[in-house]
Amino acid sequence: MGTVAALVFVGVLWNSVGHASLALWGALAAVILAARWWLVARHAKVSADLASSAVDTAEPHLELFDRYQALWPATAFLWGSTVALHYNRVPLAEQFTCWLVLAGLGMFSINSMAAHLHTLRVYLNTLALTVLTVMLWRSALVHGWEVPTYHFWLMALVLLYWAALRGVARRVHLTHRRNFDLQFRNQQLIASLTHQTRAALDAVQTKNRFLASAAHDLRQPVHALALYADWLRTEPELVSELAPKIVQSTRAVNALFDSLFDLARLDAGQQSLRVEEVDLGRLASELLTQFGPLAQAKGLDLRMHLPSETALEHIDPVMLRRILSNLLSNAVKYTARGGVLLAVRGTPGRWRCEVWDSGVGIAPAQQAEVFREFYKVPGHAGTDEGFGLGLYIVQRLCDILGHPLSLRSQPGRGSVFRVGVRLVDAAAARHRAEAAARQPAEADARPMNPQA
Repeated sequence: MGTVAALVFVGVLWNSVGHASLALWGALAAVILAARWWLVARHAKVSADLASSAVDTAEPHLELFDRYQALWPATAFLWGSTVALHYNRVPLAEQFTCWLVLAGLGMFSINSMAAHLHTLRVYLNTLALTVLTVMLWRSALVHGWEVPTYHFWLMALVLLYWAALRGVARRVHLTHRRNFDLQFRNQQLIASLTHQTRAALDAVQTKNRFLASAAHDLRQPVHALALYADWLRTEPELVSELAPKIVQSTRAVNALFDSLFDLARLDAGQQSLRVEEVDLGRLASELLTQFGPLAQAKGLDLRMHLPSETALEHIDPVMLRRILSNLLSNAVKYTARGGVLLAVRGTPGRWRCEVWDSGVGIAPAQQAEVFREFYKVPGHAGTDEGFGLGLYIVQRLCDILGHPLSLRSQPGRGSVFRVGVRLVDAAAARHRAEAAARQPAEADARPMNPQA
């Protein structure tokens, strides 16, 4: 548009204005228009670079705009200076043509610059000020105010036209802004719907995995219970031999239901919190007593390491017991020989509970996966007896309490889980529990830090 307007000005005034003045204006127009074309090309390059790098930010565009923003008032000055070439110097027909081109440039600027109202106002103000300054200069200094009356009406018309352009510019800017806001909200809505659809599909897949895993895990102990009960009915004298097996199958079913109840409470955000002062040493001793018989039955050495001072912290004892119970249960389950160590280390306010084992270990590629819902490490001894929920529940509970959780493991040499015990803020913990219930998938497959 600018190039066409410049050619029209030169063509209309070629036979009526001195060629030297016209050539000077044409050279100035060529420089400014060339700068405008260069800026357009530079902007296109910045946009292409951002698209190729997949960076969604407006900073490079704003930086480019701020650096060369003086180009717009310079362009307005260029068009306004044409009045010095034709005003009261050429025939009225040619003046009328030039005024029409200037009016068109003013209207065109509204469409091209309405997105940035400040720049548009600077452009229109510069254009109007340049036009009026030239008109007053020629009327006062060149003609000594001896000009026809319609010239003053023309100046008034320029002022009215400038005021009208500013009003239209504001309305167009507000319209563009509303359109951009609507477009942005539509994109947000589409993104939200896409996210919710993906979350729903993930939930369906999770439930499918849950049903398949639960059906598989329940089938064996329930089927065993039915066989043992039928066997005991026909041969009651075998009660001493069958009773331990019935108890074992019952414990397997209860363990599964306990895990499922924990999972249901976590997903519903209904995990109750009870923050109180807890003796970590006593809690560790109770867990040692609880898991001692299981370790002894497998020939494992279950030991405990405690600090010299009693470790008292304001935490949730039920959740922490559940976390350490799951870790100890896994350690005993996946350790065939050697031992398991439950250790409490650190200083007041910076305690950590550690569970060491000399079991099968976990490969680096699977150390993030073991914290996923229903995940079982392929080929691990004891995996068939598990439900793939223990470590998932451990991580969810640690997230709620704000306790850092870490894992270090080497295949064939064992594993160590560390839980950093921190003072629990009940209100913050409830907020985290509600957030985790709204977006449970975000807690899955989170890489563990090497140190707690």
